[in-house]
Amino acid sequence: MDCLLAPLLSPLLIAQALRLRARALRLPEPPGPRRGELGRGPDLRLLILGDSSAAGVGTTHQEEALSGQLATALSPNRRLIWQLEARTGATSRSTLTRLETLPRQHFDIVLLVLGVNDVTSFAPLTRILADRAQIARTLSDRFDAQKLIITGIPPLAQFHLLPNPLRWILGKRAARLEQRLQQQAERAGHLYLPFTMALTRDLMAEDGFHPSPRAYQHWAEALVPPLLETPLTTSGSSAPQES
Repeated sequence: MDCLLAPLLSPLLIAQALRLRARALRLPEPPGPRRGELGRGPDLRLLILGDSSAAGVGTTHQEEALSGQLATALSPNRRLIWQLEARTGATSRSTLTRLETLPRQHFDIVLLVLGVNDVTSFAPLTRILADRAQIARTLSDRFDAQKLIITGIPPLAQFHLLPNPLRWILGKRAARLEQRLQQQAERAGHLYLPFTMALTRDLMAEDGFHPSPRAYQHWAEALVPPLLETPLTTSGSSAPQES
């Protein structure tokens, strides 16, 4: 239904999007290290790859962000060698381009935090899926990634900052993309973790769009078990197939 209505509503959707962009509070990416090494135990080389949520927007320092919270939570059990490659506004297409400019290196696990900007940019679903498939291949071939963990897309239909019908259209698009990405990941043997955190006021940053420090803490705690417990796959195993 949203596929049929979006073209008809496009003038209104564009006007709402432009008005929202002009009025929305724009929070910066927080300062702090974007790579590090700490902890005790077996080595774990982790790459956190993604958009503004991966970059920690909504916090005042990377220590409060997802990377810092994960480093703190993992360090008692692992000697963590971590790196953050994330930018506000990142899409699957721009992330793929960024990956291809990074030097070759090895990561045991890659945590991929993407999707919201794919939805809000109204990129074609087939292109997003093809880009995700190529991201997985690049991570395997160029970075010898042993395991890929993909985080789900937040339910944009619950983002009350967004006006209707823009919120409804984006919510439907996000749900459809979420379903296809999860199917793609399951076929490839990657771990897909749907977004299940309740979007309560205390878990949202002041812009009403990004996680708060408390939300990043909860998010990191939920990610620790799959980061530690799921067996690593062999290098160069299955990349997602285009759908």
